[in-house]
Amino acid sequence: MIESILKSDLCLLTLTIGLYCGCSSLYRRTHTVFLHPVLLTFLAMIAFLKILGVPYERYREATEILNFALGMSVVALGYLLYEQKEQMKGQTAPILASILSGCIVGIISVVYIAEYMGADRTILTSIAPKSVTVPIAVAVAAPLGGEVTVTSVVVFCVGIFGNMIGFRLLKLFGIRNPKAQGLAMGSAAHGVGTARAIEQGAVEGAMSGLAMALMGIATALLLPLIEKYLY
Repeated sequence: MIESILKSDLCLLTLTIGLYCGCSSLYRRTHTVFLHPVLLTFLAMIAFLKILGVPYERYREATEILNFALGMSVVALGYLLYEQKEQMKGQTAPILASILSGCIVGIISVVYIAEYMGADRTILTSIAPKSVTVPIAVAVAAPLGGEVTVTSVVVFCVGIFGNMIGFRLLKLFGIRNPKAQGLAMGSAAHGVGTARAIEQGAVEGAMSGLAMALMGIATALLLPLIEKYLY
């Protein structure tokens, strides 16, 4: 009886939201990068599902409303862009140049590093679209022979890593312009990085959202072409 309740849609959904809220409160109090709410919730839910033997497909079905809400939140980024439209006037060329260079360097660097470490073609294809959101990364990697599971995990880890240290790394290298910071976060750490950029400021959030969208388009168009020559 108790086990069936724990495996119910309501329990799985409530637990996910509750864990995230609790971890967010802890993160705000400590500001410790290793206590990031997405990371802690991710690990806690894996442990919970493993203990109860709940398959991922069942969990995904129970929390489908969160995927719907995520889609709405991405669309809502358009309002941030509208608010900051004055900041983007006359910046078309620099923005497109940064996205294009970020896309190419992001793909080539991770592929060559992994190849140097002995990864096979399947792994290389799976991790190449690491800097875009999971739906786009999976849609791009799968037809090229990538492993969807590997792609999803790598994209998640890249987003968390960028969220945790992105702004610290940018400041370390003296990059303090809000527009540049936002473009870098959106290009390198997709949605999770954009969430951090929004916390940093309106300009950073708007530019990060724009970069995330453009990076997805650039990766979808360029990766099939680059893939032919990389390995």
